[in-house]
Amino acid sequence: MKQNLNLLIGLTLLLFTASGQGQIKTPENAIPKFEQFKNKEKFIKDDKLFYTGIGDPKLKPNLTEKINLAADDFKRLSEKGNATDKEYQNAIKIGLDRFADLYLKLDTGDRERVCYYFEELMDIVGLESSGGHLNIFMYGFDPTKK
Repeated sequence: MKQNLNLLIGLTLLLFTASGQGQIKTPENAIPKFEQFKNKEKFIKDDKLFYTGIGDPKLKPNLTEKINLAADDFKRLSEKGNATDKEYQNAIKIGLDRFADLYLKLDTGDRERVCYYFEELMDIVGLESSGGHLNIFMYGFDPTKK
């Protein structure tokens, strides 16, 4: 009987521990990093990424605004101090949806660059997965889903 009680207590503790997973404790330096991210020039040539720069320079201000709005979304969530993976993944989806009106005007390199900017935002808060949203934006499907 005592062994069953210990097992039940152990499983209960495990359940409570598992339910807390998925929350991201905001790194102390996240807010200044969001500001640095927003202030840097975007969609410019980047030899490290083999990115030649924006395909259509007229799109640059609009694209920059959209990615900076995503940074604002991430910043707001990080200010909570304990946003969940799902909340950040939803912010990614909302952010990527903002590009819908320009999606067909973007070449592959520009779409990859958009995804790379979202990965930078994910790195700021320590988010490991976009929940498939980057793959859906880039390729039209999530290869992790069957």
